Amino acid sequence: MGSKHNPPGNNRSRSTLSLLVVVGLCCFFYLLGAWQKSGFGKGDSIAMEITKQAQCTDIVTDLDFEPHHNTVKIPHKADPKPVSFKPCDVKLKDYTPCQEQDRAMKFPRENMIYRERHCPPDNEKLRCLVPAPKGYMTPFPWPKSRDYVHYANAPFKSLTVEKAGQNWVQFQGNVFKFPGGGTMFPQGADAYIEELASVIPIKDGSVRTALDTGCGVASWGAYMLKRNVLTMSFAPRDNHEAQVQFALERGVPAIIAVLGSILLPYPARAFDMAQCSRCLIPWTANEGTYLMEVDRVLRPGGYWVLSGPPINWKTWHKTWNRTKAELNAEQKRIEGIAESLCWEKKYEKGDIAIFRKKINDRSCNRPTPVNTCKRKDSDDIWYKEIETCVTPFPKVSSEEEVAGGKLKKFPERLFAVPPSISKGLINGVDEESYQEDINLWKKRVTAYKRINRLIGSTRYRNVMDMNAGLGGFAAALESPKSWVMNVIPTINKNTLSVVYERGLIGIYHDWCEGFSTYPRTYDFIHANGVFSLYQHSCKLEDILLETDRILRPEGIVIFRDEVDVLNDVRKIADGMRWDTKLMDHEDGPLVPEKILVATKQYWVAGDDGNSSPSSSSSDNSEEE
Repeated sequence: MGSKHNPPGNNRSRSTLSLLVVVGLCCFFYLLGAWQKSGFGKGDSIAMEITKQAQCTDIVTDLDFEPHHNTVKIPHKADPKPVSFKPCDVKLKDYTPCQEQDRAMKFPRENMIYRERHCPPDNEKLRCLVPAPKGYMTPFPWPKSRDYVHYANAPFKSLTVEKAGQNWVQFQGNVFKFPGGGTMFPQGADAYIEELASVIPIKDGSVRTALDTGCGVASWGAYMLKRNVLTMSFAPRDNHEAQVQFALERGVPAIIAVLGSILLPYPARAFDMAQCSRCLIPWTANEGTYLMEVDRVLRPGGYWVLSGPPINWKTWHKTWNRTKAELNAEQKRIEGIAESLCWEKKYEKGDIAIFRKKINDRSCNRPTPVNTCKRKDSDDIWYKEIETCVTPFPKVSSEEEVAGGKLKKFPERLFAVPPSISKGLINGVDEESYQEDINLWKKRVTAYKRINRLIGSTRYRNVMDMNAGLGGFAAALESPKSWVMNVIPTINKNTLSVVYERGLIGIYHDWCEGFSTYPRTYDFIHANGVFSLYQHSCKLEDILLETDRILRPEGIVIFRDEVDVLNDVRKIADGMRWDTKLMDHEDGPLVPEKILVATKQYWVAGDDGNSSPSSSSSDNSEEE
């Protein structure tokens, strides 16, 4: 029996109404779902795309709680399939795009112009993969590599005959042996360096960066590494086959270069010392222009060593087939130019003379006035002609002050504030941001070592940073097991002076052109923001093909850039016989910057397209 407030008829009508509403809603949502499934709606397609991006179908069966970089999969745009690059002809296995002999011979021989950089125009660039020679093997690990190089990697025997009496290199079975000799130190570089160290503070960290002009096979630089001195060696690509290639195969820093008509690719006041060991550079030519260029890159208080002609001419004039008068006049002329540069001769004994550059111009007594360089920016040097002028010292306030700033001894100088920063010479960089950069790269290099545990070992001896900034990557990686060529792109902020003030080495370069080295000379290449920097300047594929040329088989590249840029890079790299993995930023997946890790496959000239592992092959890259 119903109450007076809820008569029975009302209850029945409400139940019927509720049932109709539920049935109506069910029908509505059923029809809505069918409509979306038909393709006219967007809901499911969006959800499916999000699901794809999230990779929710991956099943984790082995859990651990270590920090990991996640592999990132990006939905492909509706672009054509990536191009598969073919191998170049085997005769191009030692191709150096900007130092090729056929092109070089079209240029004047005056002032060594024909041995300088002459790069191909865009329509003549190779767009193929430079092959390794048959039998190529991973170089010996350091320090064994200092003394031995696989013959198959650089099959050039001419120096073993031409320099047989000077202990440059010997051929033994299937390897070259480097006894450590040189033209002026046939009994070995160690004894030669010990004599230099009796005058120059090589052992206490005061000397950290050195320049070897006309380096041969870089034995001096190789043995300076025992004293924790980084030597930048250079030599032209000339009739002495593969000098620089041998140096880099040995694990010693070197580039193809020559003192000619353009400035060396280094900033002012870069090196603590420089040397010429029978380098055959005509120091008195062009009114001493080449000595003036050495002076530009020599730090105030730095040392210059000259061993070989004309030093000790009284002993060697007949061997050199020159007259006493001629050689005596040449030495006096060199000493006169040195005095005009504010250099003081500190030592001469036997075949060696050592000069020291004054720490500032207040302590300099030039016999005659000199022509001072008028460049607005002394470090704006890319493809700039050498002038017969003296680079002025930075101003000082006292006779005791070191022009340009005094540096700490190494290794303290690696993380000390460089004078260029403390003096406010680097736009946008102060002491605080410099310290932040140090901490940032320590964190990033630690993350790289989690991706590949062999980073920091002798497996990756020759390392390059394609966009080095303040040198933070190299500083965080610093170890006797490896060295880093810090490249400052010519279109980026000029910070190479900071790199050198930290006790590191580097070079200016434009990545739209070929690098001044032989193929297969670097084990590990790091590229931070390179492709964002160059995406409107030249083709990304040209930069990647050049990276492939200088990277050794089974070497690695770590790219760090915006995700869209790396997606384009990966499409090209997938056609270059590289294995690639795209990973999240070390701070997590929400950061738009990503990391692309690439390993170059092992393959040699004549392969049918399938890579075959080398005798020392191993999977060095780990996804964590």
